[in-house]
Amino acid sequence: MYLVRDLYTCHKERLNLELISGEKGLRKQIQVPEAQRPGLSLAGYIKSHASKRIHVFGRVEIEYLRSIDSKTRIERLEAILSLPIPAVIIARRYRPPKELTTVCQKYDIPLFRTNMSTMNLLSKLMLILTEEFAPSTSCHGTLVEVFGVGVLIQGDSSVGKSEAALGLIERGHRLISDDVVKIKKREGTYLEGFGAELTRHHMEIRGIGIINVAHLYGAVCVRDSKSIDLVVMLEVWDETHFYDRVGTDEKSCNFLGINVPFHVLPVKPGRDVVLLLETIALNHRLKQMGYNSAREFNIKLLETIASKNQKRKLRADPNIKVDKDENRSKSKSKK
Repeated sequence: MYLVRDLYTCHKERLNLELISGEKGLRKQIQVPEAQRPGLSLAGYIKSHASKRIHVFGRVEIEYLRSIDSKTRIERLEAILSLPIPAVIIARRYRPPKELTTVCQKYDIPLFRTNMSTMNLLSKLMLILTEEFAPSTSCHGTLVEVFGVGVLIQGDSSVGKSEAALGLIERGHRLISDDVVKIKKREGTYLEGFGAELTRHHMEIRGIGIINVAHLYGAVCVRDSKSIDLVVMLEVWDETHFYDRVGTDEKSCNFLGINVPFHVLPVKPGRDVVLLLETIALNHRLKQMGYNSAREFNIKLLETIASKNQKRKLRADPNIKVDKDENRSKSKSKK
């Protein structure tokens, strides 16, 4: 549940908000991530007026309210603000008409003022609300950036996720979050991962404890957030399990309705997990560029098999042998 108080507390400085009246209404819930200008509703046409949205009053709205008499002002404002409106924001630091303040106080609607222009305010407000209302979840794992690719390393406890991430950091890659990764769906098309503010840039290494990666390796080795481009599941090597050796079967896992490429990486003594993770990231970049090594190898393999089968058929065909004998006899007679 996202309240007007949350918007005011978290984004007061970003939006330059100043609370004029309606402090009781800060407990109102913002139900939709949208904002709008009153438009024709101020002129009395409220048939298609959308409620539940934050209303922004700009220069045009304030000048129109000033151009009509006080009684009409109250009637028009009550027709709009009597609906479930979470908040009203006045742009360009205009002084609100007293009727607007009165109606907002009557219905416990928070009335704000900002020095931003109307369109700039609407753009930033929509962006903030979209981010706040984005679907989110959290998962156990370690998120790192490898060659510009966001790699989410998952696996059972003590399988070596943090150690693998530490090895990547030592090679110049970046840490986003360790142990718990928060995931948000951005623009409905991709996933962004980040860590909690308390544990940001920290890692837990068994036998060592909590370390601050930014202090040990420098600020260049950490990052606040990154898109999740692929997921790698570390698991202890199982001799009875069949592991893909070609890579033509592309797997994926689903987070918040978005499919992400998925790899299972078996771990055992002697395997350089850090090198393998780098290879997976580089191979993913090649696939994004349109080059798939496994598919090209498979095509060449099928072409080679088909060519050999064709040669076998030609050798097994008796008619072709006769033709060859006839051609030899003809060549001898000519000589």
